Amino acid sequence: MSSRSDRSSLNHTASTPDAAEARLAAATRAEPCLDPSDRRPAPLEQSFGIETLAIRGGRRPDPTTGAILTPIVQSTTYVQESVGNHKGHTYSRASNPTVQALEEALGVLENALPSVCFATGMAAISTLFFGVLKHGDHVIVSDVVYGGTVRFANLLLAPLGIDVTFVDTSDAREVEKAITPKTKLVFIETPANPTLKLSDVAAIANVTKRRGILLAVDNTFYTPVLLRPLDLGADITVYSTTKYIEGHNATVGGSLSTRDPALRERFTLIRKTLGNIQAPFDAWLTLKGLKTLPLRIREHSRNARLVAEHLARHPKVSRVLYPGLPSFPQHELAVSQNHSCDPAEKTYAEIFHGGIVSFEVVGGTSAGLVVMNSVRLASLAENLGATESLVTHPVTMTHGDVPAAQRAKAGITDGLIRLSVGLENPRDLIADLEQALAQVGGTIRPRVTTTRTTGTVVTTA
Repeated sequence: MSSRSDRSSLNHTASTPDAAEARLAAATRAEPCLDPSDRRPAPLEQSFGIETLAIRGGRRPDPTTGAILTPIVQSTTYVQESVGNHKGHTYSRASNPTVQALEEALGVLENALPSVCFATGMAAISTLFFGVLKHGDHVIVSDVVYGGTVRFANLLLAPLGIDVTFVDTSDAREVEKAITPKTKLVFIETPANPTLKLSDVAAIANVTKRRGILLAVDNTFYTPVLLRPLDLGADITVYSTTKYIEGHNATVGGSLSTRDPALRERFTLIRKTLGNIQAPFDAWLTLKGLKTLPLRIREHSRNARLVAEHLARHPKVSRVLYPGLPSFPQHELAVSQNHSCDPAEKTYAEIFHGGIVSFEVVGGTSAGLVVMNSVRLASLAENLGATESLVTHPVTMTHGDVPAAQRAKAGITDGLIRLSVGLENPRDLIADLEQALAQVGGTIRPRVTTTRTTGTVVTTA
């Protein structure tokens, strides 16, 4: 049986040697190194902690000036020494030295090939789907996923004759049931946006490897600091670098990471063809943000846990979703596949679960809107993972284009609030939520919850 990368190449490459050679040349002509495997991080680097890798991994002083920071190479084109003889870059739609530096730094974080960076997270997702799927193929997508991914699947993939099935990927058995002879890709998002439902990456990877199918994981919410999908068997990781990786509300960007040279080559070809590469200045800002990613996401997680615990005790809050709470339905999975508690490192006694808390307020949608319109520290905006706390109403913002029936089936209610907990003092954030919840009037109704183990309904005053 052929390997997945072999089949991927067969799906997209003409059978004649001349055509194959031409496509290879088109994919690699503007790349700084024709063999991506030559740019894998040195084994020594992988012995370093994640903090060292985030600061030093894949980076080197500027060879011309010795500058410790990567220069911003704001150039459209690059002068060639002679016909066919260039210094690694020819045109910035295909590659750029500053973007390359970010790609190398991101790849080191996952012990992968240099990542492939894009103008936005959706540009990365679009390139992934266009890179591995064609007319007649089938893709499985998590039923709870970013709204832009749903929009892309429904409005662009389906009309192209690519069949999309949204599946509850929290159960690997459901993934296997949905596989057809035409399935080429399983795309999961964990934690899922905005309900934070988790998928067992290793369990799904066991299924996809056995069936010869690619597995891609959108790891935006956790980043490589908290979850290592490639180590768990995934083929591709997807990031909106806009979020935690850059982390300062300053850029938009996306990336794809893999350890498969054929897949990376394919993604660079699609990017060059579509012209959706990241801008040099955005890449430079993301390089700066990346240095503090491990420190920031731990503080985001600490603050989020305190906020979630407070909300869980609040009489005006009916439901709190946070993987770090013992009451979270998949708390055991949240702990078991979490990389921040890697026993090999034994550096941190804490387990970190990210900075996103979703919750609902007693009184339903109208009460939730009052809270979102009343917060002062948490800005009402569409983004997450930044230093500032942000509150989002998924139904009218991030998931506004998802059909109502599909949202309801995925558990995205009209009153659901998504809170991206920032780096402000947690006492101040909690006080802000307190004053916002105080604006909700009326009689406080009892809360109804369900225990994880027995399913017993428990009513609390």
